[in-house]
Amino acid sequence: MLLPKFDYHEPQTLEEALHLLSEYGGNAKLVAGGTDVLVRMKLKVDKPSHLISIDRIPGLDQVIPRERHGVTIGGGVTAAALSRHELIMDRFTPLAVAAGRLGAPMIRNRATIGGNLVNARPAADFPPPCMVLNATLRLKSNAGERDIPVCDFFRGPGETVIEPNELLVAIDLDTPPPWTGGAYIKLGERKALEISMVNVATLITLESPQGPITNARIALGAVAPTPVRAFAAEQLLIGETPSEELFRKAGEVGVGMCSPITDHRGTMEYRCMMIEVLTKRALGMALEQARSWKP
Repeated sequence: MLLPKFDYHEPQTLEEALHLLSEYGGNAKLVAGGTDVLVRMKLKVDKPSHLISIDRIPGLDQVIPRERHGVTIGGGVTAAALSRHELIMDRFTPLAVAAGRLGAPMIRNRATIGGNLVNARPAADFPPPCMVLNATLRLKSNAGERDIPVCDFFRGPGETVIEPNELLVAIDLDTPPPWTGGAYIKLGERKALEISMVNVATLITLESPQGPITNARIALGAVAPTPVRAFAAEQLLIGETPSEELFRKAGEVGVGMCSPITDHRGTMEYRCMMIEVLTKRALGMALEQARSWKP
């Protein structure tokens, strides 16, 4: 399949890119890795008159530790870079694991965290880990800058709050407190190069290695029009002593917060069963990591 005709722009600075976005607005698409937008253009789903590459803009491909316990990830950082970044692997584990499960090696070398979030596909890998890590998304335009909590970013399949003249420049994460562990599990029909049937990210913070749960976060993907934070399931965990039975109940509550569909990847009933199973399993993995936390 051939791409439709379009004008290609390759700005060298962020200011130049924002000017182009402002000028062409809804007739333009940003392209970084191109793993999604070019496919959609070949399928005639998207027909932008202008493609604006952000590959050559300095800073968008960097992971920068912040002075006060956190990290800023540029919107152009690739999945491959995140999957092998020591700080991300150590303190933001669900994100590193999700990055390593996205597509195949060639796709991970091109796909960016910004593109994956902005595309807002219900089965995307990055939204659930960003949700449990309470990510803040920094959007820029010629008119200024605004921060959006990731849980407020998604509106529906392929739809977000981002405006046509805005660019997702960075993702800010605060470092989780001591005795915190996290996990990400992706279920597909096969282990590699697969779109999620269900994906689950969890984060647990303990009072002490054997203490009660002081904070818990659960996010579910591919089971509703947008990724879901399972707040009711999280509340069930807080203040309680961790156990398999407690995690099983959290999984049950999580099922009630989703609205999965039946498609060629799996039935609604199977997805519901897997939400319960994978939530319990991911909470157990997060607990194990929390108990082995090291300064």
